[in-house]
Amino acid sequence: MPGYQRLSGLDASFLYLENTSQPLHVCSILELDTTSIPGGYTFDGLLATLAERVRAMPEFRMKLSDSFLNIDHPVWVEDPEFAVDHHVHRIGLPAPGGREELAEMVGHFASLPLDRSRPLWEMLVVENIDGTDARAGGPLAVVTKVHHAAVDGVTGANLMSQLCSTEPDAPAPEPVEAPGGAGALVIAARGFARFATRPVNLATRVLPDTVGTVVDTVRRAVNGAAMASPFNAPKTAFNATVTPRRNVAFARLDLDDVKTVKNHFDVKVNDVVMVLVAGVLRQYLLNRGELPEQQLVAMVPVSVHGRSDRPGRNKVSGMFTGLHSDIADPAERLRAIAAASAVAKEHSSAIPASLLQDWSQFAAPAVFGVAMRVYASSRLTEARPVHNLVVSNVPGPQESLYFLGAEVSAMYPLGPLFHGSGLNITVMSLSGQLDVGIISCPDLLPDLWDMADGFATELAALVAATRD
Repeated sequence: MPGYQRLSGLDASFLYLENTSQPLHVCSILELDTTSIPGGYTFDGLLATLAERVRAMPEFRMKLSDSFLNIDHPVWVEDPEFAVDHHVHRIGLPAPGGREELAEMVGHFASLPLDRSRPLWEMLVVENIDGTDARAGGPLAVVTKVHHAAVDGVTGANLMSQLCSTEPDAPAPEPVEAPGGAGALVIAARGFARFATRPVNLATRVLPDTVGTVVDTVRRAVNGAAMASPFNAPKTAFNATVTPRRNVAFARLDLDDVKTVKNHFDVKVNDVVMVLVAGVLRQYLLNRGELPEQQLVAMVPVSVHGRSDRPGRNKVSGMFTGLHSDIADPAERLRAIAAASAVAKEHSSAIPASLLQDWSQFAAPAVFGVAMRVYASSRLTEARPVHNLVVSNVPGPQESLYFLGAEVSAMYPLGPLFHGSGLNITVMSLSGQLDVGIISCPDLLPDLWDMADGFATELAALVAATRD
């Protein structure tokens, strides 16, 4: 086995598409109960426990490496200078230390790009939550940041699970060695060998799959059985070129209420998530006199782990689904969304799982960069959005979870933003709750708390509809 791991085209695309106003990392906010930590909380103790865990996680100790002769994608190699304290920072919230102060700090942290000379992750340990002392048993927050080139939803959840346990005093796993390193000539030579096989793969695998997908999509569109089309979303305030700044908000819902709605209407949990997002955005835009007559369109990431045999850490596709934000009645909107989601899922499952991975493998780094600069600098981001926003639903464990010994009270996931799509809403089910993370650009949406607080209102309306 070589002393490195080559990034797939899809992994590397998140490097090529990144710029100062579009950092492509994913974040999460963990609210922690420190009373479960054996011996109590100290920052040094948390750092030592993290260091033990990371010794069993080679992904956290690997950095990017490349060669100017390399015509293939970069590689991951072991960082010989790795140290946990290079990646973990400590901060105290200003008084009163509530959700607004936490969200402001997280927004600033999320706006800062990762240092590409080191492994692409950071953590921020946040003390003084609600004005309390974590060393005396007060709550704590930990904000994580990992580059999208290193994780997708599934691999990110797997890494997080290795930092967590079902017992507060669980022993650290056995250390695992990283692949090692590689010289510039080795990276370039093996990259050239991979590059030379691309025309064959393109002709024998990618083009036939693409033609078959196009023909099937046309047939489905004629029969009314296709998912929503890209570049067919209405213009909103958050469909514009984003700036480097980020703002966040979050909400927590009772998963039993979500399941009550699911069971009553005989739909999926994801359908309830989508109707909550649709209702929140409908009311948010109505209050501002900006609700389009045409329904909003969401892009929903779809994991292809288990369906794709391609290498790489990102194994994801996506589907477009209408949110039926033009329907006022929440129960009627839910039924329409459930029907549209069923069509979109069937269409998405008919597309070869590795098609996006295969196409991204053939596009050169320069192509990604030039295409993004042209799109971001043009009026296309505003006139013809690909979609309105990204909505993602990540299932999490329902038993008690402990992060480095501290019980996890909540975990709010925060995805990346793209030019033309300046809003991301990601939810995670955890320990009987549904945690909602919202991230945007304050130059597009300055008041995210109105949106976050609307989730409880929308869920209450749906629960009430089950009693009608």
